[in-house]
Amino acid sequence: MSDSNDNLAVEKTLLEEASQKPLLSRWGTFAKLSGPGWLQGAITLGGGSLAGSLYIGVIGGYELLWLQPLMMIFGVLMLSVIGYVTLSTGEKPFRAINKHINPVLGWGWLIAAMLANLVWAMPQFSLGTAAIQQNFGILEGDNGKYWCALLLFVIGAAVVWSYDSGSRGVKFFEITLKIMVAIVVLSFFGVVVVMATTSSLDWGAILSGFIPNPSLLFEPADKFKDIIAQSSDPEYWRGVILDSQHDRMIAAAATAVGINMTFLLPYSMLRKGWGRAHRGLATFDLSLGLFLPFFLATTSVVIASASQFHGEYDEGLL
Repeated sequence: MSDSNDNLAVEKTLLEEASQKPLLSRWGTFAKLSGPGWLQGAITLGGGSLAGSLYIGVIGGYELLWLQPLMMIFGVLMLSVIGYVTLSTGEKPFRAINKHINPVLGWGWLIAAMLANLVWAMPQFSLGTAAIQQNFGILEGDNGKYWCALLLFVIGAAVVWSYDSGSRGVKFFEITLKIMVAIVVLSFFGVVVVMATTSSLDWGAILSGFIPNPSLLFEPADKFKDIIAQSSDPEYWRGVILDSQHDRMIAAAATAVGINMTFLLPYSMLRKGWGRAHRGLATFDLSLGLFLPFFLATTSVVIASASQFHGEYDEGLL
């Protein structure tokens, strides 16, 4: 407890000094003190976000590059408001909602967050098992999937347990998360770098793809329009592609920020002892640890999948 109080006092001193410095120096201090935002980044960079990015690239190409960053900006704004209120009042959100608003809303929020954790977490065991068996070629066979699930559970439990073992454990937890998020981002960003050096990417189309285009809710992506016109039944194929495009857009938007993140963020901030002095840091932390990794990873996946699969089809369908 003494170490935690000492670290918190040092943090407040650094924040007071940073408030008198130029913007870039202030951001440097914020980057050193960041933490809960990286936890949010690790949560959102799961199979849902990456699969959503893959299919967004397939069905919409570069034209839908704007979708996930825009949804994440809305998510960061929402989480920033939650963090600001929590750090201003110092109250635990679940208790505050039950006290000041309505217990039905508070318990509904808690139950929904727990269910979302189950829905989000369980498929990660399947994804992790596939990665271990297919990429590393180990723990295969009839019982291999059970050993993979057990290994992932033990590693996950050990990392989470470290968060509740004092200030050193929290530091270890945050460093581990930053390394894991960095590996994910660099892996997918590296794919785009290799593609840029070995093949031609349409950078003009990529840059224009970040301009929001709501018309894609009502019209198929441009690359499909000529293909649809060549088909024997344009209206049928237009409906099929547009329905698929709708589904992929909704799935990608829905996996940007989950309700479990809205519950976890304020508690992770309070767990670190953050208060009113940390409100500016909290917003920066979400931008650095959540938005930036999400933007780089999902954008890289969309670019890679769009360049390889968008507009490709079985000619027999025509």
